[in-house]
Formats: sequence, C-alpha cells, structure tokens
Amino acid sequence: MTADVWVGLDLGTSGLKGVAVCSDGTVLARGQHAYPTSHPEHGACEQDPHDWLVAVAEVVAQLSVEVDPVRWAAIGLSAMLPTLVTVDRHGVPTGPAITWEDGRAEAQSDVLREMADAELLYRRTGQWVDGRYLLPMWMRLRETEPERAARTTGVWAAKDWLLHELTGSSSTDPSTAAGFGCYDLDRGEWDQVLAGVASVPSLPDVVACSTLHPMSTAAAVRLGVPVGLPVAVGAADSVCGALGMGAHAAGDVAYVAGTSTVILGIWGEHVLDPDHRFLVTPTWARGTWGLEMDLVATGSAFRWLAGLVGVVGEAELLALAAQADPADAPLVLPYVGAGEQGALWDPDLAGSIIGLHMGHTAGDLALGLVQGILHESRRCLRTLEGLGLERGAIRVAGGSVSDPWFRQQLADASGRVVIAPSDGDSDASAIGAAMIAAEGQRVQLPLLGCTSTTQPRASEAARWHTLAQRLERARGLIGHG
Repeated sequence: MTADVWVGLDLGTSGLKGVAVCSDGTVLARGQHAYPTSHPEHGACEQDPHDWLVAVAEVVAQLSVEVDPVRWAAIGLSAMLPTLVTVDRHGVPTGPAITWEDGRAEAQSDVLREMADAELLYRRTGQWVDGRYLLPMWMRLRETEPERAARTTGVWAAKDWLLHELTGSSSTDPSTAAGFGCYDLDRGEWDQVLAGVASVPSLPDVVACSTLHPMSTAAAVRLGVPVGLPVAVGAADSVCGALGMGAHAAGDVAYVAGTSTVILGIWGEHVLDPDHRFLVTPTWARGTWGLEMDLVATGSAFRWLAGLVGVVGEAELLALAAQADPADAPLVLPYVGAGEQGALWDPDLAGSIIGLHMGHTAGDLALGLVQGILHESRRCLRTLEGLGLERGAIRVAGGSVSDPWFRQQLADASGRVVIAPSDGDSDASAIGAAMIAAEGQRVQLPLLGCTSTTQPRASEAARWHTLAQRLERARGLIGHG
C-alpha cells in the first residue's frame, strides 16, 4: 500500500488536534482530545505532560480508524509556546509543565531584561522577553523549587518533549527556540551568554523544522503505527497555522484564533520595532520571518464570560453578541488574562467594563468583549501596516473566526477582506505540521483551496473609528496609558 498520507499533530493549550492529509491536499480524517490545566496557586497554569501522551494516543487512534497507518508517510508536530518542560537526563519530567498562560515569572523577566540589557536582548532574539518565556520561567523555578531545579538537566519546550517521547531525539526548531528567550536570530543558534545569565542547563539542538527522526519501536507499538515512521520536528503553532492557512508570501497576514489569538505578518527580511510591539519569529522557509503579535486572552476570555453569564461555550456567547445593539454595548477593555502582549506589551493591564447599567444583557457584555478584542486586533494589524505590509486580505482560522458573524466584525474593524476555510476551522496548525512533514520528504502538499470570503462594509468604518477612539480614551482614564 502506498504511503500517501501525512499526519499533523497540534499540541494546543486545551487539547490536541490531529489531521491526516493526502497528497492532493484533502483532509481525510480529523481527531481531537482535551486535557486539563491545573491552577495550584494564583497565576499558575500547569499541565501534566503525560496527559499529552494520552491525547496523542487517542487522536492517533481516531485517525487510524479513518486512514490505515500503513498509508502514513510521516508525522509533523506543532505546539503551543512558550511552555516549559524540565527534564532529567533520561528525558523524564521533573515536575508539571508550565504553560504560556502562567503569570508567575514577571519579576524574573524584569531581572533578566536588566541583567542582559533589554534592548540588546530584543536585538539578538527578536523577543521582548516577559514572564511567559522559558528563561524567566526557569529562573523562577530555581528560586522557588530548588529541589526540582537540582534534578533538572534539560530545559525543553512542550513540542521538544513530545518529539523525544516519540523518537528519543532532543531537538527543537528555530520558531520554538525563539520562545526560550536566548535564541540568536542572526546567527541561528543559542546565545550562550544569555543562557548563562539565567543559569540554564542543557538546551535541545536547533535543527530545521522539516528534519525527520524515526519513531522509536516503543512509541510505534504503543500507538499502533509502523516502527520507524518518520516524525518531523515541526514548528510553533503560530508558524504552522500560518502555513496551513496559506499565509506564506511576504505581506500575507494570518489570524489564528484559539485560547489566545496570534496575528502573524509574513516578511522577507528580519526587521525590529523600536517600540518592541511585535516579535520576530523564524518561519518554515529560510529567509522569511513572521512578525508576530499575540493577544493573551481571546477564546479563553469568551469561555470565561460564557461561564459567568450561564451559556455553553464560545459559540453560544457569540450568538448572543450578534443579537445585541452596538450603540448600547458597554466598553470592555479585554485584558483579563493577566496583562496583554499584542502591540501593547504591558503585564499590568487589567480588564474593565465601562458604562455598565442595569438595562444591559449578557449579549451586550458579550458584544462589548468582542469589540474590545477586535480593537486590539485592529491595533496589531495597523502596526504591521506601519512597517509597509500591504493592506491585503487576512487569512483566518480557528476558534471565534469559525463564526461568520465574528468574521464580518473583523472585516469591518480592520477594513480588510477576511478569507477563511469554508468550514470556518481548518485545524490550520495541524495541517501546517503535516505540510512540514511532507516537505521533509520533498513532497509539497497543495494549499487549502475551498474558502469563504468576507468583505468589509464601508458603512461600518465610521462607527469603528469612533469606537476605537472611545476605547483608547477609556484605557487612558483608568490608568492604562
């Protein structure tokens, strides 16, 4: 039987998704499995890496029902970042994984930026390193959990550990390495001086994202797939998502919605921002860069508000928002995820509701939150425009943008055409991971061709301009600058 199917696995914040894609680009099968996040103290967001392995086994089983694994040519990996896994010399975790949502290492990031010179750190790494990066996370662990730190010989990202479990390799890719806070973009290698400042133990080897490693016998038997099945190192979820959505040429913009939202502009040169409003992420293609801004709380904010007002999930909340009157919605500053990154980079930002009265409904609150998030999305897009990126279409996938009403709001707020998969959610990061795996075997999978296009409404431009001004004034009035 011909091996003509490539599998992508995307280790996300709340669960793992998988796809099986054949050589003509058709998605033959999809799978998903959720896992929990624990919050043992204020600001803590931790996961058990072994839950990820359970999710991999479940998703592989789901895909295997639809597509015989003997047809699988390779597997590609994608994962959330930065998420810290500390390991001993055997690759066994020395404690729970600390996800990118964890907010406990801000003090250590301040120390790191001071010790390393914040501007020099940004010039070398392309990152304005805050408490969500792996170096500050590790610094906090050394201070608060010295016994765990003493047992740790390696600092890895989530995808690195998953790759090791599947293949025995300790490798990472450039886009994931950028999330550590000590990867030198120009030289394409770890900055040992920065790593030394944080007293980091061994780091994984940095290799091309399409590098293939054979799956170990133990992993293959456990998953019920052929021994030696190639596994591509893969890339960060933002990079894989952009590739899977077709945002691959200089000037393209990807909008990947999930627990957080990634806005990634593709650029043909390595540029930095004097105001460090965006990050610089290596992409899957040598010589191209992702100019990235990440909104911390979007899908998570919708789910939080849904639970607060007693509806089931994001979809129902957006349905309520669609019925509300924009003229009466309160102003919502959407910084409910312990600060904001985006184009603001302020860990002290807090969410606020302004203009609330007893006549407001759950739908009004929901619409206010949508408008606040889209205002920050608009800020990010305009930052990219200021660099010279064309005011072209936005390619979207995932979460909230699976809702046609939300896509219309995004088009209106940005003044841009919005292009989405016809089903609204393409599992873009998993598809991108499959495409990278195929590239490792010198096979180019075609881009998704079935899309839905949403045009901005000129009649809404003035309303969004006024709303943006009101939100900015509100942010200033409550001390957010």
